[in-house]
Amino acid sequence: MRIAYGGISVENGSFSPLHTTLDDFVVLRGEELSTSERYPFLNELEADFAPTLFARSWPGGELERAAYETLKDELLERLSACGSVDGLYLDLHGAMKVVGMEDAEADLASAVREIVGSDALISASMDLHGNISQAYITQIDLLSAYRTAPHRDALETRERACRLLVDAIAGGQRPHIVCKPIPILLSGEQTRTDMAPGNRLWASLPEIEKQPEILDASLFVGFAWVDEPRSHAAAVVTALDEEVAEQAAVKLAQAYWDARNEFHYGVEYGQVDQCIKWAISAAEPTVFISDSGDNPTAGATGDIPYFVDRLVAHRAPKSIVAAIPDAETVAACLSVGIGATLHLKLGGKLDTLHGTPFPTEATVYSIIKEGQAGSDQMDWTQVEGDLVKGDELAGTQVVLQIENVYIIVTERRKPFTTLADFKRVGLDPLDFKIVVVKLGYLFPELLRIAPRALMALSPGASDLDFSRLPYQRIKRPMWPMDADELLNIHDLCFDS
Repeated sequence: MRIAYGGISVENGSFSPLHTTLDDFVVLRGEELSTSERYPFLNELEADFAPTLFARSWPGGELERAAYETLKDELLERLSACGSVDGLYLDLHGAMKVVGMEDAEADLASAVREIVGSDALISASMDLHGNISQAYITQIDLLSAYRTAPHRDALETRERACRLLVDAIAGGQRPHIVCKPIPILLSGEQTRTDMAPGNRLWASLPEIEKQPEILDASLFVGFAWVDEPRSHAAAVVTALDEEVAEQAAVKLAQAYWDARNEFHYGVEYGQVDQCIKWAISAAEPTVFISDSGDNPTAGATGDIPYFVDRLVAHRAPKSIVAAIPDAETVAACLSVGIGATLHLKLGGKLDTLHGTPFPTEATVYSIIKEGQAGSDQMDWTQVEGDLVKGDELAGTQVVLQIENVYIIVTERRKPFTTLADFKRVGLDPLDFKIVVVKLGYLFPELLRIAPRALMALSPGASDLDFSRLPYQRIKRPMWPMDADELLNIHDLCFDS
C-alpha cells in the first residue's frame, strides 16, 4: 500500500489589509516532511507513506495568488513524482482564501485528484473552523475535523484521517461523504467545545460513529472572516452507506441548528472602555482582557494600538498589552537602548483601515533580541497544533513603558498564547492587574491561570460584531444576521 501525503494549511481573513505572502510560510519538503514531528504515527500504520510538500503559515489576510500557485505547483510536481499511489492524505486547515479565487481547497483537491486518478482514495483532515463546499467534498473520499476549540486534538485528527485511509484501502472500501450546510455564521469565541452547547454537540460525534457503516462524523463551525459562499457551519458524515451518512448528517445539522440560541462567549464581554472599568474595579488580582477585534490567530494584523490609548486614558493600574508588531518601533528602541525615553508613533502601520498610530513618549524597559531567550525559558509556542520556537515568529522584541502600561512590541506579528511567551520577555502576567492579549478566546494555558477573563468587542479585521463587516459574498439569509428570515430546518438546505 503506497500513500502520498502533504498539503497547504493556512487561515486567511477577507477583511485584513495584510496579505499573506510566500515568505510567511514554513515549507517542509520530501525528507524534511518525513522526519518532522507532525506525523509521528505514520510508522505505526501498515503502508508506505511518500512525502510531498507541506506548507504552513500563521493566520493572515488573503493569500497572494502567485504564492498559492507556487506552492500548489510544487506539491503537484512532487505528487506526480511519487508515481502510482493507492491513496493521498491531505493536511489542510480549510479556510484558505486566495486573492481573486473562491474555494481554494476545492481547487487544490481537484488538482491532486487529476494526478492520483479516480481509483485512489483521498483523505483530508481539517480544522473545525474550515469552510466546506460540495465542490470540495466531491473530490475527496474521507474527511476528519478537530473536535476541540481551543484546539487540543490536532495530532489525533491527523492520525484519525490517516488510519481511516489505510483501513479503507486495505478493506477495498469506497466511502461516501455527505455534507449538510447550516446557515449559521458564528465566531470560534461563541462555539468553544469546552462549554455548552459546544461540549454537548462535539461529544456526540463519537456516539454517531458507533453506528454501523459510519466512519467519521465532523461538525464545522466555519471561518466567519472569509467572505465566500462556503462560509457557514456544516455537518459532514463519512460512511460506507450513503443513505446512512445522509440520515446522520441531517440529524447532526438539526442538532446544531436547534442549539443556535445557546451559543455564547463564555465570559463577560463588552466594549473596550467598559472592560477596562470592570478590570480596574475587579476583586481579582489579575484580569485578562481579549482584544478580540485585532486577533492575529483569526488573521488580523494585531497592530491596532487602541487598547494602549484607552489604558493610558483611564490611568489604569499596572497593565500589559501583548503584543503589537511594529518593526519600526523595535528598530528605534535598539538604536537608543534600555532605559532611554523616546517619542514614537506606536502601531497602526499595518491595519490603517481600523487603527491609526498612537503618538506617545515611552521608556524602553527591556530588549530581547531574536534567539536570545534560553532553553530554560521554555521558549516554545503553539501554532495551530504545532510547537515552534517563539522567536521564530516574533523576531526581536522590546517592552515599552508608558506610565503603568507595559507594551510588548515585536518585530514580526505574533500572538501571545502561552505563559512562556510572557516569560521570554521577562514578564509574569500574574504580577499585573490587567493583561490585554490580542486573542479571541484564551488559549488553554492562559485560560487555566487567568483569575478572571473578559472579552472586549474591539475594532479590527476580526471584529466579532459581524454587522460591522462588509460582507458581499456569503450566502443569505444567514443566522444570526437574518434571523427573522430563517424559521426552520428546511432553510438550512441551500446549495453550498
